[in-house]
Amino acid sequence: MAERFARWETALVAFLVLVAVVGQIRTGGAFLDGGNLFYLGLDIGEIALIALPLTLVVVSGEIDLSVASVLGLSSAVIGELWDAGWTLEAILPTVVVLGAVCGAVNGFLVTRLGLPSLAVTIGTLALYRGLALVVLGDRAVADFPASFTRFGTTPVPGTWVPWPILLCAVLAVVFAVLLHTSSFGRSVFAIGSNEEGARFSGIRVKRVKFTLFVLTGAMAALAGIVYTFRFSSARADNGVGLELAVVAAVLLGGVSIFGGRGTLGGVLAGVLLLGGLRNVLILDDVSTEILTVVTGLLLLVSVLAPALTARVRSSRTVRRSP
Repeated sequence: MAERFARWETALVAFLVLVAVVGQIRTGGAFLDGGNLFYLGLDIGEIALIALPLTLVVVSGEIDLSVASVLGLSSAVIGELWDAGWTLEAILPTVVVLGAVCGAVNGFLVTRLGLPSLAVTIGTLALYRGLALVVLGDRAVADFPASFTRFGTTPVPGTWVPWPILLCAVLAVVFAVLLHTSSFGRSVFAIGSNEEGARFSGIRVKRVKFTLFVLTGAMAALAGIVYTFRFSSARADNGVGLELAVVAAVLLGGVSIFGGRGTLGGVLAGVLLLGGLRNVLILDDVSTEILTVVTGLLLLVSVLAPALTARVRSSRTVRRSP
């Protein structure tokens, strides 16, 4: 029982409660107000959408830093195709396919050419953002129908829950089943724990990793759609720097940067904790620069804390052994 309460996910819940209490005190009761929770939900929507597939990628022992650039490229293509006279019913699936293609490029370079995912996705981070600038330049397209933009700016009727959060909740169930209850999820954990062992046990390692990158690209494009409609503006620079927040949320949620360990529930708690902290600071009139510093510090903490916790547990086990 003691080890259960010592789990990182349990600590995250405690931190969430602490943030809520401190937020209420610091903001004079505004933090838990329904209106503020609605805007908090809007702020974390795209982060949560991308964090879902990225969790599987990191559990498999890889990383994808190009996700925010795929979001920006998707937004730029939405604007360009809308200006070209396409209907949004045709644009949106096209953009999701484009995101999947971007993920497939990452997956091909990593799985077929054997290149490290960190180097590959740093390169495609710049490549996809550059393509977004080529497609749309410095223009902003903002004349989208209200029937679509309302999805990113209004709550579910009768609640303070934004529509993007409802979408995230549905997809979170899908990804949780995929990661924690399916044979595919067991393969992902096996690859992250011991890739060679997984390969010798018959797991199609390259195929699994390729699928994860394709899935991540498609979800980043979906996040680009949500982002575009939330701000009612398609721009090539949408989502700049968002990859930092997504990676911080995933690692803060207890997913090991070395692969093989993590839970989707922990990642969702990490998303909420990151969003809650940022929201408290915004309500406290903290500058954008400080928000970036806090995100960076959380990223460091998310890497160091689980490692230190594991080391403490290991030392306790050694002391107890005869």
